[in-house]
Amino acid sequence: MLFGCNRPVAIRDFTGPAEAHASTSSEQQAVFAGGCFWGVDAVFKRVKGVTRVVSGYAGGSAATANYEDVSSGTTGHAESVEVTYDPAVVSYAQLLKVFFFVAHDPTELNRQGPDTGTNYRSVIFYENDAQQKIANDYIAQLTKENVFPRPIVTQVVPLNHFYPAENYHQNYFELHPDNPYIVFNDWPKVNDLKDKLPALYQPYPATTAQR
Repeated sequence: MLFGCNRPVAIRDFTGPAEAHASTSSEQQAVFAGGCFWGVDAVFKRVKGVTRVVSGYAGGSAATANYEDVSSGTTGHAESVEVTYDPAVVSYAQLLKVFFFVAHDPTELNRQGPDTGTNYRSVIFYENDAQQKIANDYIAQLTKENVFPRPIVTQVVPLNHFYPAENYHQNYFELHPDNPYIVFNDWPKVNDLKDKLPALYQPYPATTAQR
């Protein structure tokens, strides 16, 4: 797994208190922003316990929740994904591990790879106090352990609303697996999930090819 620093980093599990779950496994949501949503969407679709992933926008207003406006970098929105998951199968902390170590580089400020601007910033949009605490505690742990060679710049902010993106952005990786952008930027992330976090990996039904 290579980040902007071109140096592999060792994956760390969250060492904070275990999450408390109800006896019944009702689905929950988590919203993350980590650069272009095509690749982040593809990664989380392949995590065991994840039942649905939607690409969209968060951080701005409804009036500006469209690709043309968001691409201007002036709306407050970040390209994001809404992850629906079964907490009886995968924990929020495990989703954060995928987010930090596979889905994007949390040390890049207002960019990911070739994409630049605040709309590509690294954000955890928390939906409740428990998500906020786990996210902040995990960042503190990774910082204390000097896991990354540069400071983590990920924001942890409350989710006001998630706005699904246009239909042509949904499931983009699956529909355009040979797109040069996908091949260069997103297939490595998917393969990293499979190779480096095999216990969390599940094949996505629509994908048969491997790179």
